[in-house]
Amino acid sequence: MYQDARVWHDQVSLGSDEVATQYDKVRAIFDILNGKREADLLLKNLNILDVHSENVYKGSILVYDKRIVALNPDEAVIKVREVFDGEGLYAIPGLIDAHIHFDAQLAHPAAFAEAIVPCGTTTIFTETLDLVSAAGAEGPQALQALFKDYERLPYRVYAFAPGKKTSIEATEAILKMDPVIGLGELGHLTYSVGNDDDFRKAAMGRVKGGPMNSHWGVTALSDMMLNYLPAIGSSFNHDVWTEDDIERSIRYGFPTQIKFGVGSPEVIKIMLRAIVKRRWPTENFLLCSDNISVKRLQTLGHMDWVVSQCAEMGINPIHAIKMATLYTARLYHMDTQFGSLTPGKFADVVLTDSLAKIDPRYVFKDGELVAKNRQLVKHADIDYSGMVKPPVPGLADLAPQQLDLEPLEVSADGKQAKVYLFDVYGRGHEKFFQEVWVPYENGQVVPRLGGVELNRIAVVQRYAKGQRHIVNGLFKGVSIARGAVATCWPAPTAYFVAVGRDSAEMHACLKQVDAKTGGCIVTENQQAKATLTLDIYGVIANTTLSELTAATRAIDVALEELGNRNEGEPVANKLLTLFISLHRFGFMH
Repeated sequence: MYQDARVWHDQVSLGSDEVATQYDKVRAIFDILNGKREADLLLKNLNILDVHSENVYKGSILVYDKRIVALNPDEAVIKVREVFDGEGLYAIPGLIDAHIHFDAQLAHPAAFAEAIVPCGTTTIFTETLDLVSAAGAEGPQALQALFKDYERLPYRVYAFAPGKKTSIEATEAILKMDPVIGLGELGHLTYSVGNDDDFRKAAMGRVKGGPMNSHWGVTALSDMMLNYLPAIGSSFNHDVWTEDDIERSIRYGFPTQIKFGVGSPEVIKIMLRAIVKRRWPTENFLLCSDNISVKRLQTLGHMDWVVSQCAEMGINPIHAIKMATLYTARLYHMDTQFGSLTPGKFADVVLTDSLAKIDPRYVFKDGELVAKNRQLVKHADIDYSGMVKPPVPGLADLAPQQLDLEPLEVSADGKQAKVYLFDVYGRGHEKFFQEVWVPYENGQVVPRLGGVELNRIAVVQRYAKGQRHIVNGLFKGVSIARGAVATCWPAPTAYFVAVGRDSAEMHACLKQVDAKTGGCIVTENQQAKATLTLDIYGVIANTTLSELTAATRAIDVALEELGNRNEGEPVANKLLTLFISLHRFGFMH
């Protein structure tokens, strides 16, 4: 799928059945253009964006066998099975998410389609490490099950084998799968110390010959080690948070992925302001979501929202669209397949009434209408129930007192205690955790910092080998006056987090989550108020999109009743993103 042309040439036999098949295809196109054979679809009455010349022209698009075969065909000559009136709307290429973890958005691939396709997204480049890591020894089989009917999805999928969090054997097996095209996220922190497993994965990625994704680690690595990932052939960098990060990333030759799915929406605005201020050529950049909740997709949008944000922040709207179409396709070496509305490309087309503020009225993938007026019209009826796993509880011996907050250190006068402070928003260039001093009274830590009462957090290992690993601290991000909330994430190792004010309540909440494969639960007086179940290896819900969003909303409503005021992502998603940083900073064994 992703081979050098010289390799492809060596493998072709001129007498093969494949040549006969291709002969039929090229002859069919010739006959269509001469009015001797029927095309599939004519999209007419359009204002077509030519991303190559950066002009818009009035015209029509002829489609046959999933691809564009003609622009502005002579309608007096052609025969066509279906005509679609584009109502004078702008036609732009289908939008591309250059980097996403679609196995970590809690929705299975068919449900996920309901969230992204109505936003104009027709192609995604996805990581797979969360599901593979969660499934352990079953990782390759689990991923194969997730991808078993991927060609039936109303969006195009290209995937990456895990570059971290999994065994070498799993990575090797997945590199041989379809639709896997390359090696996924290489972790800068382990590479900086010379982890041999990582070297072997990188070697396999180089043999595969496709793209390799990476966290470059501007804020974590020495100047010398910043050379390592580009030197071994890493293809992309999505670890930028500031103007200085971006400058260094593009200086080292990295196509740089600008993401909006992690943390506050303000993060992407910081990066876009920098691009506008510094007048960096937009062909350096790809747009992506990385990690994002389906609720946010449904309320803000997906790549349509990102492109519109680019225009709002001062980037030329056509350049913004190219960052999510042609530039992404070109940087993945797939611009012969998609990324522009020209003959030979897949007929992935979005019709919108504006280029500056994308509003997908109609979305076509392979020349088939898949979404209309922000509603999916082509549903992939795929059954994922065979991936559901029974719970394997691990907290039978956990005692409430193990969740008590003990000081890391007590001041000489005995009036203050040093404790960990974790911040749900403290990622990227900010501190995820700190050691802070808080009041210490009558032998007890007072969870108050700067006059503000904080909740406690417990990070708890699910399956203990010997002494159970537990880290207790204070927490910014959820503030409830009573009750507790807890969640579990199994990748790369199974851990819980619980947030609350009382050890017994937090303990009861943890035990209820432990009775499930995975998920999130809110309790009050040790009774469940709201439950989200992730029964596919503890990372994906085997439900419809509406059922999933209802469950995450129920978690938020229950927490609001307990005193929390949430903004942005649902609390369940916020808590689940904690595990990324807990692992990165060594709080998960």
